[in-house]
Amino acid sequence: MRALVLDKQTVTLDRERAAPERRSGEAIVRVDLAGICDTDIQLARGYMGYSGVIGHEFVGTVLECDTPSLRGRRVVADINAGCGACDDCLARDGHHCASRSVLGILARDGALAERLAIPERCLVALGDGLADERAVFAEPVAAALHVLDALSLSVPANAIVVGDGKLGLLIALSLRGAGVDTMVIGHHERKLAIARNAGCRAALESSLDEHATRALRAPLTVDATGSSSGLARALSLTAPRGTLVLKSTVAEAVTIDTARLVVDEITVVGSRCGDMTRAVTMLANGRIDPTPLIEARYSLDEGERAFDHARSKGSLKVLVAP
Repeated sequence: MRALVLDKQTVTLDRERAAPERRSGEAIVRVDLAGICDTDIQLARGYMGYSGVIGHEFVGTVLECDTPSLRGRRVVADINAGCGACDDCLARDGHHCASRSVLGILARDGALAERLAIPERCLVALGDGLADERAVFAEPVAAALHVLDALSLSVPANAIVVGDGKLGLLIALSLRGAGVDTMVIGHHERKLAIARNAGCRAALESSLDEHATRALRAPLTVDATGSSSGLARALSLTAPRGTLVLKSTVAEAVTIDTARLVVDEITVVGSRCGDMTRAVTMLANGRIDPTPLIEARYSLDEGERAFDHARSKGSLKVLVAP
């Protein structure tokens, strides 16, 4: 089969990649549409030291599986393939199973290919009313909504998302869809306009002096900049006793002002993957519309070009249709 493969920080189209073999409990899925995200870009910079088929955002059709009712169904999937037997898998979601593989990120070939293999328990079946162009965003929307799960108290009235890239905009649209008054801080008026059109407030980072920053501070702030410097800006916008959620994965080391955390009693929370069923529900009922983020669509034969486009400065969502 054809697949986009990462090897030693180089992404190339392999036209002779071995098709995945199905193990008991797994499904073979034909990939109908896939997305390239910021994590894929960081992987190509050396994050996680991953080699293999890249990509983890997809919508597809089940070709082979153990459960007859799943065959032929359109699906998305939780990208974490846990063992299914440990405490984390049985009592929680398996996202921190010690022996898990992660689609296109850790020890499991990913979605920028004609086919993929994933445990059936990871699959979420889709209704006919949810178009592929929306469904392909299910995984990042699930991760975006997971920001709310980081809070020990009730959902805050307002929040600030720092970063107007693909991840930041998706988080902002998702928080707004969940009823949170959300502001986006970024560098690009074109991207901030997407947030405003979805009902968010927005501001250029260059317009924020120290006084404006202090006036804006929110009880929930999300760092989605994808840069090592973004954390400091997000921290400056977090109100005392607020929560700072880290959503960016970057290849380089990141520093933080721990004195500020102590003095203002700020809670710092890492946030990764989320509930796929919740994401599919909100995409299907129209509470979240991520399609304005789509910038380009390529065939898998154009996969290398698609990846170069996705990692170009200022790009939004690039989709690939195998």
